[in-house]
Amino acid sequence: MPPLPESYSTKDNIDRITSEPASCDTMRFTILLLLLLIKLPVNGQALYFPPLTGTNWDTISPASLGWCTQYVDTIADFNAQRGSKAFLILKDGKIAVEQYYGTFTRDSLWYWASAGKTLTSFLTGIAQEEGYLDITRPTSDYLGTGWTSAPLAKEQLITVRNQLTMTSGLDDLTGDPYCTLPSCLQYEADAGTRWAYHNAPYTLLDTVIESATGQNFNTYFNSRIRNRIGMNGFWFPNGYNNIYGSTARSMARFGLLMLNRGIWDQDTLLHDTAYYHAMINTSQNLNKSYGCLWWLNRKQSFMLPYSQFVFGGSLSPDAPSDMYSGIGKNSQVVSVIPSQQMVIIRMGNSPDTNDVSLIYVNELWEELNKLFCTPTGMHDPVSRSFALYPNPANDAVMIRGAAEDTRISVYDLEGVLLKATIGNTFSVRHFSPGIYLVSITLKDGSRSMHRLAIE
Repeated sequence: MPPLPESYSTKDNIDRITSEPASCDTMRFTILLLLLLIKLPVNGQALYFPPLTGTNWDTISPASLGWCTQYVDTIADFNAQRGSKAFLILKDGKIAVEQYYGTFTRDSLWYWASAGKTLTSFLTGIAQEEGYLDITRPTSDYLGTGWTSAPLAKEQLITVRNQLTMTSGLDDLTGDPYCTLPSCLQYEADAGTRWAYHNAPYTLLDTVIESATGQNFNTYFNSRIRNRIGMNGFWFPNGYNNIYGSTARSMARFGLLMLNRGIWDQDTLLHDTAYYHAMINTSQNLNKSYGCLWWLNRKQSFMLPYSQFVFGGSLSPDAPSDMYSGIGKNSQVVSVIPSQQMVIIRMGNSPDTNDVSLIYVNELWEELNKLFCTPTGMHDPVSRSFALYPNPANDAVMIRGAAEDTRISVYDLEGVLLKATIGNTFSVRHFSPGIYLVSITLKDGSRSMHRLAIE
C-alpha cells in the first residue's frame, strides 16, 4: 500500500519540527498543539468515549441535535418490520438513538457475520505494525506452501494483501466458497487480476495472524482490541468460518474507534496511519467500492458478492459520500460517517427472504434522512427523484419521476442483464419471483440503482 503524504503523519511532523532550530518555548508549544489536534476529529468537535467497564454511556437527545424527532418512531417501525434486533446511532460518541426489538436487550449477544471482517482487517494492521507480518509478503510465508491447490508459482503470487482486498484469484464460484481446505482453493486467475467476494481466503487470515504472532487468535484479538476499548464478545467457529459475536454496544465501540482513526480516548491502538487510511479507501481498481474488508460509498462503480458484474454508480446513493461500512449476512451493519461524526449499528435477522445487505443499507438511509431533517450532501439527486411502483410487482412497473427517454436496465443478483429498454415503464410479467436490481440512467449519464421485488 503506498505511503501517505507527510502531512498525514503527526509523528513525522513532530520529528521534523524538533530537528529544526527553534526556541524551547516555541518547540514545546508546537508539539503540544499537534498532540492536541490529534485528539480531535477533523471537524474539531471532541468525541466522547464511554468508560471501559460498566454500563454508563452518555446520551444526547435527537431534539438537541435539531433532528425531526417525529421520525424516531418511524425508524423503530422500519427496523421492527425488517427483522431487526438492535439499532443504534452514535453522534459525537454519545448515544442518540438506541432501540431493541422483541426479547433482544442491551445485554443480548448476536453475530456480526461478515461485518466482523473489519475486526480482522484492523488486527492485521496491528500485527504488521508490531513487526509480526508484512502484508506484501506471500501468504505461503505464513501458512506454508500447498495451502491451495493452485500451481506453486500461482500460489506464490497470493499475498496477505490479496486476502485483505478479495483479490486472491482463487475460484469462488465452484464448490463451497467457505471451505478453507487446499482441495477447495482452486486457481482461477492470477492474484490481483480478479475481485471476488471469497470467504475462504479471508478466513485464513486468522491462521496467518496465529502463525505470525505465535498466539491464539482470540487471545491476540482480546489483548490488542477488545479489552482496550471495553468490548465484550468472542470469536466462535461455525463450519469453516470464524465469526464474532457481541452486544450491539460492543459493535458501536469498534465503530467509535474507527471514527477516531484507531485511537480510543488517549490510547492509540493503531499508529500506522497509512494502513488505517488504506483500509477505508479503494484498495484495487476492480471493485472501487471495496477497501481492506470495508465497503466504501460514493465511488464510480461497485461489485456485489458472488458476481463478476461491475455496476456503475454509488453503492448507497442516499447515504453520505464518506460513509464506510462493515456489512454482514442478514444485514449486520457497522457504518462510520466521519463528516457527521456518526456511527450506525444494525443487528438482526434478514430484512426479507431475498436480502441483499448492500441494498438494504441504502433503504435504511432513505429513512434516516427523514430523521436528520436537512441531510445536506447526503442524497444523490438521481436516486432521490425516482421510485419504482408497485414494488413488489408482478406485471408492469412504473418509474415515478422518469422521463420517456430514461434508460432502464434490469439485472439479477449475479449481475446478468435481463432486460434493457427506454421509457418510464417496463414489464416483469415473465420474471421469476425474487429480488432484482434496476439501473436508471439519465441522458447526462447520471445513474442510480434500485431494488425491485417480484412476486
